[in-house]
Amino acid sequence: MDVEDAYARCLRDARAHYENFPVASVLVPARMRPHIAAVYAFARTADDFADEGSRTVDERLALLNSWRARLHTASTSPAEHLPRVDGEPPHADAIFLALGTSIQRLSLPLSLFDDLLSAFEQDVRVVRYESWYDLLDYCRRSANPVGRLVLRIAGRTDARLDAWSDAICTALQLTNFWQDLGVDFTRGRIYLPRETLRAHEASEDDLRVGLTPAWCDAIEDAVARTRRLFEQGSPLSTALDGRLRYEIRATWLGGMRILNRIERDGFDVFSHRPTLGIGDAAWIAWHLVR
Repeated sequence: MDVEDAYARCLRDARAHYENFPVASVLVPARMRPHIAAVYAFARTADDFADEGSRTVDERLALLNSWRARLHTASTSPAEHLPRVDGEPPHADAIFLALGTSIQRLSLPLSLFDDLLSAFEQDVRVVRYESWYDLLDYCRRSANPVGRLVLRIAGRTDARLDAWSDAICTALQLTNFWQDLGVDFTRGRIYLPRETLRAHEASEDDLRVGLTPAWCDAIEDAVARTRRLFEQGSPLSTALDGRLRYEIRATWLGGMRILNRIERDGFDVFSHRPTLGIGDAAWIAWHLVR
């Protein structure tokens, strides 16, 4: 497999899945898509390793350690193939041939990929967060590197852009947490910090019976915090140029739309998981035109 074949494989994988990730969007400049797809393939596979399933904690951590070894090898020798560990996808070599090439061609910071892996490892070990400080530190490593990598792929290295991107990426990550709060709870995981639950006297025991007003208040608090982060990051799209500004704006609008839907539903994300549909796509497109 040559490099172009490896990029093509990553692009096919990206287009086969729905994610809040600017891979297959026509708004992303064509020259950026192969590199973003390589980042996506790396991150998605690592996220799959961290997910709960039939694997034990030790097996999931071993896969992530193997992924880190592949990453560091590929950053200097993209074509070098390490022995495949049980559980890795058969196209792992293609992922790292593409990713290693992107890292070298665009001088992508290896530290951003290491941050992603550290967050995935934390997902294996941690199922509760005590404070917002702890949760935001997780988002700093699980979400913010993606935005910074997109900016680096676009050739942008600016501290102001990074700060706005970090705010949007953290807000998107938090929005996904509130969107999936009911699903995560059934899997034994809660991202809403305990300090907020205590402030609103929301008990996990109550949640096992049903959604209470205290829990709705806690979720409302979380949504308000998330909305402020979106607002902090809003200058990013106007600071960019070309098609990428519209991709970022569409992503921003989609995240805010989910928050609006959560609020409209009375913050009850347990009875119904809020999602975006065709009508929302039209709404976002109309706001882009405006």
